[in-house]
Amino acid sequence: MDITFLLNGESVDLHNVSPTVTLLDWLREDRGLTGTKEGCNEGDCGACTVMVTDASGVRALNACILFLPQLDGCAVRTVEGISGPDGTLHPVQDAMIDNHGSQCGFCTPGFIVSMAVAHLKGSRDHDNALAGNLCRCTGYAPIIRAAEAAKDAPVPDWMKDTPPGLSAPETLDELATAYAERPDATLIAGATDVGLWVTKSLRNLDDVIFLNRCQELQRIDTSQDSLRIGAGVTMNRVMDAVQADYPSYAEMIRRYGSEQVRAAATIGGNIANGSPIGDNPPALIALGAILHLRAGDHRRDMPVEEFFIEYGKQDRARGEFVEAVTLPLGEQAFRAYKLSKRFDQDISAVCGAFNIRVESGKVADARIAFGGMAGTPKRATAVEAALTGADWSEKTVRAATAKMAEAFTPLSDMRASADYRLQAAQNMLLRYWHEDQGLNINVLEVPA
Repeated sequence: MDITFLLNGESVDLHNVSPTVTLLDWLREDRGLTGTKEGCNEGDCGACTVMVTDASGVRALNACILFLPQLDGCAVRTVEGISGPDGTLHPVQDAMIDNHGSQCGFCTPGFIVSMAVAHLKGSRDHDNALAGNLCRCTGYAPIIRAAEAAKDAPVPDWMKDTPPGLSAPETLDELATAYAERPDATLIAGATDVGLWVTKSLRNLDDVIFLNRCQELQRIDTSQDSLRIGAGVTMNRVMDAVQADYPSYAEMIRRYGSEQVRAAATIGGNIANGSPIGDNPPALIALGAILHLRAGDHRRDMPVEEFFIEYGKQDRARGEFVEAVTLPLGEQAFRAYKLSKRFDQDISAVCGAFNIRVESGKVADARIAFGGMAGTPKRATAVEAALTGADWSEKTVRAATAKMAEAFTPLSDMRASADYRLQAAQNMLLRYWHEDQGLNINVLEVPA
């Protein structure tokens, strides 16, 4: 595999590249750029953060789970390229020095790159921009002060990369043909999951097909009453796309991954991997979203809930891939809730999504779905039945919570016990009712 990209402003041409060599390993072992650090090697700590610019803009990404072929046609900057060619420091570097934002220094390169990307994009939400970077010794206060101090400084000219572009962008037709011919190949979009197969499980992927060249997979089409999101759309873009209609969904997306992860992870990958604790499927199921699949020239559609058959098994044929998902707009009753041990960037113990339509004081329709409660994302059909046709009251809701045990038999694991999961799901329904009644249910606010 031959690739071309810019590295710290200079062109790089590589030939016969292994499809699963990570950018982190290549930078440190082949180029001697050791400023990019290996911490967790799974995209959680941010020590390996690099800046990547492509046709869609600039992003902070984790180099430890970024495969070299994903960089074809891009521009990359490591911490060594954040300062100018003549050694002039970037404003965020000056600010880190002035505000004593570094002690041992191991995490500092990743922080510098994340700060430089946010500075280039004009971001002022420093807590969110740096949520994917962990620091054990300095504490975050001086680092946030540094980001704040640098926010109004001009962007240095050397930071404005123009990526070389791709010589032959792939189309959906080309992708469909390639996957039909190689149905055992691993499809790789953001690699936030597949990357760990390589870095943690040490798996050899014999054949891979990279999806990042396929611009058609990255489209978002909005109509008056629906939103069609291509499978290759990153979660940062999904978050922005659903913010106006479904703010609780957008907030759930913000929490489940850092800036670096959301900038790489795709909605299609999150659905297609079939995880029982993936956070998108419960929301999509509660909204009644439709999944679009393609195999060769054949396309078919299905409700998202029907895609998940059992743990580790989805309704997807050999050579068939997720092309897009369509969700309705205007479902004002929709809410999504995420429960995890760590508030930000943690896997859910339980994720619940609720869409309950009330007419004339009675429940006309209910769609409730959970992740983390079964081997697949699943609707709470027994609870829905108990609600539908009944008065929309706290008494009805509390009676319906008892039906959770009929709908689910959750497992106990390191994230939560079965009893805890069941009670959490019941409480989420009660939380939904209280929010519908106008009560403040923000778990970050403690009333007097």
